[in-house]
Amino acid sequence: MNYSRQLNIGPFTILIALICFIILMILILILFGWPHYKVWKQGMDGQAALAEAEQSKMIQVQVAKAELESAKLRAQAIQLVGQAAKDYPEYRKQEFIGAFGEALRDGRIQQIIYVPTEANIPIVEAGKNTSPVQQ
Repeated sequence: MNYSRQLNIGPFTILIALICFIILMILILILFGWPHYKVWKQGMDGQAALAEAEQSKMIQVQVAKAELESAKLRAQAIQLVGQAAKDYPEYRKQEFIGAFGEALRDGRIQQIIYVPTEANIPIVEAGKNTSPVQQ
């Protein structure tokens, strides 16, 4: 008695076995590879966040330097204007006249009120007769 049996393996069975083997390998790769991928991705995200923070810090430093330089230049300009006002008293009058003329041209001044003064002190009783009436 011959109890050996021949396996009848056809091309379709080999194809199904190959597909099952590939699916099994993909599942094993996903099961063991996914945690490593997540760790790697978190590391890359951390490096990107660090680079972004460093770039933001550099930008803030450059902005602060520019503001400091601007403040120094403004202080120099104010000092020059103050020195010019001390050296040339008519400078303030000229600046006022220039600003007044510009405001008139731009239409920012609607009405001009004349206040009589004497020695730069307003005369508050301009319309009253302060001398006694002679009869």
